[in-house]
Amino acid sequence: MDESSVPYRARTEGYTSFRIPAVVRARSGTVLAFAEGRVASASDTGDIDVVLKRSADGGRTWGPLQVLARNGTGTAGNPAPVVLSGGRVLLLQVHNAADATEDRIRRGQVPPADGRRVWIQHSDDDGATWSPPREITDQAKRPEWRWYATGPGHALRLRRGPYAGRLVVPANHSTPPAADGDTGTESRYNGGHALLSDDDGATWRIGYTDGDTDPCVAPNETAAAELPDGTLYLNTRSEAAAPWRRADARSQDGGEQLVAPFRPQAGLAGPVCQGSLLALADRDELLYAGPAHPLARALLTLSTSRDGGLTWRCARTVSGLPAGYSDLVRLDAASVGLLYETGDYSAYSTITFRRIPWRSPHDQH
Repeated sequence: MDESSVPYRARTEGYTSFRIPAVVRARSGTVLAFAEGRVASASDTGDIDVVLKRSADGGRTWGPLQVLARNGTGTAGNPAPVVLSGGRVLLLQVHNAADATEDRIRRGQVPPADGRRVWIQHSDDDGATWSPPREITDQAKRPEWRWYATGPGHALRLRRGPYAGRLVVPANHSTPPAADGDTGTESRYNGGHALLSDDDGATWRIGYTDGDTDPCVAPNETAAAELPDGTLYLNTRSEAAAPWRRADARSQDGGEQLVAPFRPQAGLAGPVCQGSLLALADRDELLYAGPAHPLARALLTLSTSRDGGLTWRCARTVSGLPAGYSDLVRLDAASVGLLYETGDYSAYSTITFRRIPWRSPHDQH
């Protein structure tokens, strides 16, 4: 039976809203639930902190709120955590000035110092204490890129093949307009890329990039999973005006390049929204979580693939309520955890954690 808890509730603990969940399981088993704490409103811009709650009992109860990163009255957000082999937890994030809206950034109306900048911090005690953030923008972002976001959701440490140990952080960006009359806000200027590190996060570089390859796909927020053969599977929110809202791609060299550009993935229906991935390597199975209502952020659904993301089937509906962003984590051999935005009347009333006993529908007869 599922078990649910609510680590974050709107209009509590000094924040008007909590959004953008990300979750990992530390080496000790502690569950780390990250989010954006939005101080004055639910807006994507303004006074926003990166916050954390920890659970020592698999997500059933939660400790006190921790503020990991502030940016004055500006934004610190888009948490993308990853656990290293030695237990260190890395947390990538993005900062920008309080008045630097996505629209103004995409239009080129924000100076680089106030625009989207990439930072990283770490914990060596399962999230109890954290280093100050340090900036890595020069390694992670090309000078011409305007909008920029890490994740959101957990990043990866590859475990198989020649790239074992590499860190892969899915990210997205926008480029300046290339045609007269364009502003840079058009969907065609969306692009996806990955950040890579082969030294446990000491240094970073940009791996694959993908953007204006076909009018029906505009890569945006991206999730990644490692398949049993070491292939990197990527699934992205597409901003293009097309019937499908998801697209996917693969890399066979640890995220350096894509085998082919992102293409539509019509097996995953839903609105334009972030979605999350989790590979269950011992079962050769991929899980995807995202809202499945065709028009609204609602009807959060778990889908499953046994062919490396080529095809998908609905495994179960998690909730019929409004629901938005999510992240998935493996809790133990028999259960997964889902951290997701939801509420009775709004997708942004809570960030809820659900423990889900997992038996693949492929195994049920």
